[in-house]
Parts: sequence; structure tokens; C-alpha cells
Amino acid sequence: MTAGPAVGTDPAGGTGPAVATDPVQERLRRWRLVLGGDEADGTGCALSGRDAAMDGTLAALYGKGDRARTGRDRSAGLGASAPSVARWLGDIRTYFPSSVVQVMQRDAIDRLGLSTLLLEPEMLEAVEADVHLVGTLLSLNKAMPETTKETARAVVRKVVEGLEKRLATRTRATLTGALDRSARVSRPRHHDIDWNRTIAANLKHYLPEYGTVVPERLVGYGRASQSVKKEVILCIDQSGSMAASVVYASVFGAVLASMRSISTRLVVFDTAVVDLTDQLDDPVDVLFGTRLGGGTDINRALAYCQSQITRPAETVVVLISDLYEGGIRNEMLKRVAAMKASGVQFVTLLALSDEGAPAYDREHAAALAALGAPAFACTPDLFPEVMAAAIEKRPLPQPAPVR
Repeated sequence: MTAGPAVGTDPAGGTGPAVATDPVQERLRRWRLVLGGDEADGTGCALSGRDAAMDGTLAALYGKGDRARTGRDRSAGLGASAPSVARWLGDIRTYFPSSVVQVMQRDAIDRLGLSTLLLEPEMLEAVEADVHLVGTLLSLNKAMPETTKETARAVVRKVVEGLEKRLATRTRATLTGALDRSARVSRPRHHDIDWNRTIAANLKHYLPEYGTVVPERLVGYGRASQSVKKEVILCIDQSGSMAASVVYASVFGAVLASMRSISTRLVVFDTAVVDLTDQLDDPVDVLFGTRLGGGTDINRALAYCQSQITRPAETVVVLISDLYEGGIRNEMLKRVAAMKASGVQFVTLLALSDEGAPAYDREHAAALAALGAPAFACTPDLFPEVMAAAIEKRPLPQPAPVR
């Protein structure tokens, strides 16, 4: 991990911002921060002031892994005490930007086993909240003492509200447009005519001598514009590897549920199936209703979703799963085929997150693609476009194929 271009010291070893220095010395300083000192770094560059303090925060987290390379430890690490961790959390926020802080927090939880410290309210108040931290808190939900749960919900709510603010407006606008387009009719009553689209569709019938367009085909809005037009079922795998996807899907579920023209159902599953639709008005309640970890029975979950479909031609089923099936594979594929044959729009997302290519069952993904239900990873920013395409029954906007 590098220190980043905005962090440095003055020539006297002070703690101010970096200033112009000899390029060779600056390069050595950066390599020293990367390599962490000891004889193996080869730079011969000593650190002082802010650089030394920053190096200490890095060594506390990443130093223990150096024994295999150097034969010795870089640092004493964070230890197991809450006060030392709290100080370290404060230090990394001082020296690094928020995006780097979030990465270091995740690494601390994974490398140093600090999950149990998140059960303490003072620790939760000190951390930088993000989607991955929410996933960790949800996995600890059952073990969390009552004294911590209120703080944990506050942390989760802060992240959820930030995601809603970022995603809700664009999602509603995109899907409202898709719903309007899917509801247009070709024989509208006069006051239901969409004049802009009617003119555009009939420009070839323009009569210059009369200065007008003769509309051979009318395009109109559907009359039931405020009634439920589409039904969406979000079927979410809550195995441990899907934590970020569960968070984003819960937020999108709440946004979709707020749109009167879409009837939204949210189902989570591992080896059991839980319908959380009645909690969709509060995605925080949805998240604390999940149970991250455990096995996976996609077939069982799809069987439940299939039983809830009443208008197949107006239904979109979104399966969010890495497709590692613990249930009956052939039955799962038969259910997908049956839903598609009935007119259901079936979407398979291997992940719904900002991360890179996920791990997934390639055999199952290929089998679904053969059924006309291609599986791909989707970022939160792309999700509204995917849903709009499914509503309009047009090809889904897919990112580059996952390999």
C-alpha cells in the first residue's frame, strides 16, 4: 500500500504537506513507505515526523505478514485491546483519504480478526461506515449484544441513507420512463395521444404544400398510468459472499417499493426462504432481517418466487446469486425455463456491487445463458438500466463478459 501523492513531509521532517524535493529522494521516500523498513527495503531512507507516524499505522496492520519475506516482524501490530484499535482508527483517518480508510478497515477485520471488537459501541462509533462494514455487522447480528445493536443500526442507517440519496432519483426516473414506454398504445383516445412521439413516427408523411404531418399511426399513453403495471420479484442469495449485493438489493427494493406502478416483492434465501416484502418501507429492517452465511438452495427459492407470480407477462424476476447451488440443479433450471416460457422476464445477476469480477459457478451460468437468461455482474449504477430493459422486454445492457 502506498502513502498516496498528497501525503508527505517538509525537508525538516515536519508534519506539513509535501513540498518540492529532490526527485530521487522523493522516490526513495515513497519506496520506503511501501517496503516498510528493515534491511530488505534497500532504500537507506529514514522517516520522521508525519511519514514515520503514517508508516506506523501501515506496519500495525500489514507488518505481520512480512515474516515469510524477511524472517522478522515489522511491528507489534494492533494487539487485541479496544483502546489501541480506537487510536489506530483515528490515525488512519488522519493520514489517509476515506476510500483508503475503508480498505484498511476491511483488511484489519480480515487479517487481524477484529470482528469481535465491532460488537463494542465505542468501536462502531470510531469506524468509517461503508457497504462492506454493513455486511460485517449483519454477519455478526446474531452475536451482537443489545447494548451494541442500537449503535449498529445507526451505522447501517447512515450507509443506507447515503446509498438511497445516490441511487433513488436516477432509478425512479429511469424506470418511470420505461413504464411509460411499455404502456403506450397504438389506438389511443384523443386526450391520450403522445403528440411528440406521434409526430416523430409520422415525419415521412409530411405534406409540404399543407405544412403539416398526416398521422398514419397514432402513439398514445396507456390509460391506467397510475395502476400497477409491472411486478418485480428480487430473489437474493444471502450466503456470506453476497454481503455487498444484499445491501444494495435491499436499498433498490425499497426504492422500487416506493413506486406505485411497480409491485415489488423481496425474497432472501440460504437453505431456507424468507419473504421480507412487508419490511420494504425500511431497508434497514430488511437488512437486519437477513442472515448472512449458511448454505444455498436456489431451487427452493425459485419455487417460492414462482408460486407468487400471478401475471407472468408483466413480471420481472431478478435472481441475485453466485449460482453455487446446494439444491437440485436440474429442478432449478426447469423452473427458470418454465418461468420464461410463461412470459416472465428473468434476470440473473452474479453480483450487485461496485467490486470486480465475482467468483461464481460457471457451469450454472452457462446453463442459464442457454435458456436465454444470461448471467452477469452488475454495478449499482447499471442496475436501473437493466431493470428498464427488462420492463420494456428488450435486450439487457450487459457489461463486458465475466471470465
